[in-house]
Amino acid sequence: MKARELGRGNIVVGDMVSLIGDVSGAPDTLARVVRIAPRSSVLRRSPDDSDPVERAIVANADQLVIVCALADPPPRTGLIDRFLVAAYDAGLQPLLCLTKADLASPAEILAAYEPLGTPYLVTSRPLTSQMLGELRGRLAGLVSVMVGHSGVGKSTLVNTLIPDADRAVGLVSPVTGRGRHTSSSAIALALPGGGWIIDTPGLRSFGLGHIAPDRVVRAFPDLAEAVAQCPPGCSHLGAECGLDDWVAEHGGAPLAARLASLRRLLRSREGVDAG
Repeated sequence: MKARELGRGNIVVGDMVSLIGDVSGAPDTLARVVRIAPRSSVLRRSPDDSDPVERAIVANADQLVIVCALADPPPRTGLIDRFLVAAYDAGLQPLLCLTKADLASPAEILAAYEPLGTPYLVTSRPLTSQMLGELRGRLAGLVSVMVGHSGVGKSTLVNTLIPDADRAVGLVSPVTGRGRHTSSSAIALALPGGGWIIDTPGLRSFGLGHIAPDRVVRAFPDLAEAVAQCPPGCSHLGAECGLDDWVAEHGGAPLAARLASLRRLLRSREGVDAG
């Protein structure tokens, strides 16, 4: 139970709290949450892109593991972009986890995110000991949140990492090509050897209405000098933006690719998904 003096504020997975009462968990016992510690990070989403009201999903995480299948269901880069925006805004390190490489090549997806320098790993079925070892290494000692839409293999990865987790595994609908929802709530699970994994329900959308464009731009420090020369309130998407001229003068192809990625993320935030 939550103490009345805490009011209506939500407690989310990952919160560190103080308890009083009987914390044994035995039948007919009661403990109360009396304090929520300050959060080091908060992963948020809004109901949709037109609604600026944000809702906390996970607190105190270090890493956002974006799980995307390369086929069955097909990858949705627009949703990946949205997760990246949310990670940058929350101060989480993103990790792109591409699954089902036995069905399709990861080359196209990796090329799309190379300019962002996003760390990644690729898995196939069956999951080899080398793949599992790499994944464990990326998660060790951290609080990691797994996100992705249904059917991409999140729960399969969790069950492999933590055999007694018993997370429900969903199938992909042959009619829609989309995964069926299985997990219904976020849950934190301790990893063998240290660290935590927070498995979240499959998400088909991720509203970013609460994130201002300048909070996205801050994730691109190599473009900071150019952004400072833009007119006040610049969306960085219109003809008035000064980024193109600056990049052409100072950066060449690498910075041009970074600018294209920034604009893709900004368009995603506005509800114009890339895929």
